[in-house]
Order: sequence, then C-alpha cells, then structure tokens
Amino acid sequence: MARKQVQTADSLPLVAIDLGSDSVRAMAAQRIAPDLFRVLGVEERPQKLGNLCVEQGIITQSSNAGYVIAEVLKLLANRIGVPELPTAFVSVGGQSMQIVAVHSRRDQVRRKEVSQELLDEMERECKEKIESRNPEVAVLGLVPSFFKLDGVEQDEMPSPEQRAALVEAHYIAFYGRKMMDTQLQKSFSQAGRSIEHVFVRPETLLSAFATCDGNHVLMNGCAVLDFGAQTTSLTAYKGGQYLLNKVVPKGGYHITRMLEQQGISFATAEVLKRKYGCASPACVEKNVRLRVPATPEMGGDLVIATVELAETIELKLQEILAPLMEELRKVESRITTLYITGGGSMMAGLLDYIQSLTSLRVQYGAHNLLLHRDTEDKYLSPEYTSLVGTILLGQDYRDTHRNQLVQRPGFFERVKESTLDMFIDQN
Repeated sequence: MARKQVQTADSLPLVAIDLGSDSVRAMAAQRIAPDLFRVLGVEERPQKLGNLCVEQGIITQSSNAGYVIAEVLKLLANRIGVPELPTAFVSVGGQSMQIVAVHSRRDQVRRKEVSQELLDEMERECKEKIESRNPEVAVLGLVPSFFKLDGVEQDEMPSPEQRAALVEAHYIAFYGRKMMDTQLQKSFSQAGRSIEHVFVRPETLLSAFATCDGNHVLMNGCAVLDFGAQTTSLTAYKGGQYLLNKVVPKGGYHITRMLEQQGISFATAEVLKRKYGCASPACVEKNVRLRVPATPEMGGDLVIATVELAETIELKLQEILAPLMEELRKVESRITTLYITGGGSMMAGLLDYIQSLTSLRVQYGAHNLLLHRDTEDKYLSPEYTSLVGTILLGQDYRDTHRNQLVQRPGFFERVKESTLDMFIDQN
C-alpha cells in the first residue's frame, strides 16, 4: 500500500483570502526578503446580488461560501501552476466584532526559556476564558498588546532566547457572535480546504501601514477608516492598545443604492459612482450633464449633472461617517494620523472631504513597500491592503510555527455538513 505523503505548510506558497461583501479575493505570494514579497497571482469571484454568501463581513450561507472559496483557490492554483492550494490564511471583520483586554499568567517556578508552545497555550487560555463566560460568542482573533517577563514589560513577543520564571501575556481579543466562527469553519470544511490561521482585518491593515511607515505610527497613535461595500469601520490604536473599534452597517453599496433611487439601474448607478462620483460638490472640477438610460419602468433617458451626483453622494457619506467621526473625536487628542483604505476609499475628493472633518493628518494607507517593484500597479490599490497585510502576518505565523502539518477535512465530515446545510436552507 502506498504511504500517505505528509505535507507541511512551509512547503506551500503563502495564500490569503479576503471574504468581502462584494467579492471573495485570494492572493498567493512568496517572501523574497524580510518584509518583501512577490505576488504570484490573484483571483477574484464577485458576489451576485440576490445570492450573497457574505454580508457585512459575516458568512450567511456556508455551502455557497464553501463553493466560492474552493473555486477561487482552484483558479489561483491554476494561475500560479501548482496542483492545488489546500490551506490559506484568512482575514475577517464584521459589524458585530467587539474588543476586550484579556491576559494570562504562568509561573514556570524557575527561570527557563519562554517557548512558543507556552505562548500558544497562554493564548488558548485567553480565548477559552472569554468563550466560557459567554457561550454565544467566539474569539475571532487575539492581538498581542504587551508581555511581562519577571515583571519587566516589553512590547515584542518573547524570543526563544529569552528566559523567565514568571510570564505574563496581555492581548486585545476581537470577538463576535459564535455564528461568525462556525460559518467560517464550515465554509472551509465544505471547500475541502483548511484555515492555516485567522487574523482580524484591523490587525492586517495596521501591520501593513506600520511596516511601510514605521512602527512609530503605532506608538504615536493612529486610526484607520476602512470603506467596504456593506460596512465602514473605524479602528484607533496607540502603543499596544486598541482605543476603539466601531463598525457601521453601510458602505459603498448603500451609496450606489441611493443613486439607483433616481430611476436608474444598480449597474448604471455603480458606473456613475466609480467614474464620475465625488465626495462633495466642492470637489467637482466641472459640472457636466450626463445622459444615462432610465429603468424600463420609467423609459427613455435621464440627465444627471455631476454636481447633483456629488450632492447625493455627500448626503449618504454624512450618514455613514457621522457616528464614526463622533467616536474619533473622543480619541483625537491621543493620536496623530488617520489612514483611509478599503475598496470604497478611492472616490474623488474623499481625502480632502475627510480632512475637513478632523484635525488629524489624513492620508491613504499604503502597502507598496511590502511588494516587489515588478508588482502590477492594480495590486497597489487600497482594496488589496488587507490581503497583503494577511500575507505579512501569515509569514510571521509560519516563522513561529515551523513544520506545521496541513490538516484537510475528511470526506465524511464534508458530506455531513453539506447535507445539514441543505436541510437548513430548505427550512
């Protein structure tokens, strides 16, 4: 009988998946120098209106999501010329995600090395501590805040060379409804793939920005305004602590829906927003009258001026940003920079519009220094920052978890979950 081949994750390309409300993207990359990567390939599967499997950062249909994940990874494997990609790192966000500080303490009795196994065990304890208090929630990610070795505080994760008797690990836990984690695990199981590790989206974005601009931005304090299709989120961070994490269930999709109400199709509204949309009338360089097809019910054409288009967009932007800017003002004095990012952040005039709402320095978050100079320009766009940040954190994870075996869900497990999902969908 042929011997079953054992495969380790280290032998595979780094693969990141971003489960967005508008599309599911996957990126494969390889490290070519410290904090420098070459993109091997990217694949994307847009979600269809009326058949969304991810909404507001949450997987709502695990069977459909599993199919999309399998399809994207199959296409990506073909693109980069490998038989298959059995595992991936995942970035998650979502409207219901909240944060809380948590810590673990270990007395090793005598001074000895602070092993990765010990740190992993302490991290698991923090996760279990939160979930045992509230069975309805699941910890989606734990971000290191600081450590204490024999009473001496340090920001960096302990290295294998460090020794201590008393070890303290302090984390910021991102948690949400248990369904978020359950649906994520089921989706990958049904896709016949495994999750190498899950990161939270604020961590992937901040890691990318700090690597490109320097860790001083984290110590001085910064915030990230992340424009998605169905959600817009604000995260503020300083010196190892998350000051806030606020999500509103509205994004670029809702701006398009508001434009659609003028009597045009969703597709036409999306084109208008992307090609001619501005964040406010003040940033419209020339007022142009655009003739566009009306919906079949109305018939004929409509004429929409670019200033009118900007006025409509500004109304929805004000609605989206008002609760976020209110939260930002509470921590504004403690931070210096506001990054804007996400697929909806490239609207004309958005940077200046947001700058008018805050005293902070406002700039686009960049990840270009993490990618080799031969990278296609389109992958330098903010909509790919989370993927690149996930690749960066994925490599860090592999560096500390070497020779980790690739675990694949079994056939009977996949069949059982698919059958259960069919029953749930039908009911």
